[in-house]
Amino acid sequence: MASIMDGERQFHIQTLPEEVGHYVILPGDPGRVPAIAALLQEAKQVACNREYNVYTGLLDGEKVTVCSTGIGGPSAAIAVEELVKCGAHTFIRVGTSGGIDLSVTGGDLLIASGAVRGEGTSHEYLPPEYPAVANFEVVKALESAAKALSSDTLGQGYHVGVVHSKDSFYGEVEPENSPMSQDIIRRWNAYRRCGCLTSEMECAAIFSVGLARGVRCGAVLTALWNVERSKAGLPDQITYDSSRAIRCAIEALRALIAQAHSL
Repeated sequence: MASIMDGERQFHIQTLPEEVGHYVILPGDPGRVPAIAALLQEAKQVACNREYNVYTGLLDGEKVTVCSTGIGGPSAAIAVEELVKCGAHTFIRVGTSGGIDLSVTGGDLLIASGAVRGEGTSHEYLPPEYPAVANFEVVKALESAAKALSSDTLGQGYHVGVVHSKDSFYGEVEPENSPMSQDIIRRWNAYRRCGCLTSEMECAAIFSVGLARGVRCGAVLTALWNVERSKAGLPDQITYDSSRAIRCAIEALRALIAQAHSL
């Protein structure tokens, strides 16, 4: 029986297996893809459809793909699913977030060891009691890269820990406008008291697909700002610069590629 999935290219990201590397960087923003691909050798665009802008190039002789995921868990899960079908086995999300823990300031790097499953997509992959965790090897590679790129200067630090994934951006930034405001604020305060580092929208979905499909996933996020620090009267800053997170992902992939080549 004919199916819309029968095409030679992947249905959403529109790639062929030979156009995709084993290692993938996943930004959310399609416009950020060329800037990341510029750090690879011989990079070229191999597909562009909907929110999925896809480039592939070389890093230390290994084929690496950069694929945007758009905003939120559903589109991120689709990207990982279809990239896995093309042979990818290692994924690093590069994204932005809003700080929660008071130790986090705008500009800091956050390495996600796991994600609070406050969204819906992960529940299509994992039982409710199963955690959305990152791959340990990827976390260690990101931590090592982040350490080398960081300092004690305000907004230039790094942290490793649990992040919060959600479906509603405005539920975070304007919870008082939601009919569910009491529940949103209650859960937010609980995450804060548990030491959750930051809030974003894709990690739980990406990690869950990775666990379900047996591939390695991790994430490095830039904290754009931290509203909790502002409310507490602590110094903070706003940043829109993701360049340090991008470099962190590239250096982490270098280490993972070198590790694979040494086996």
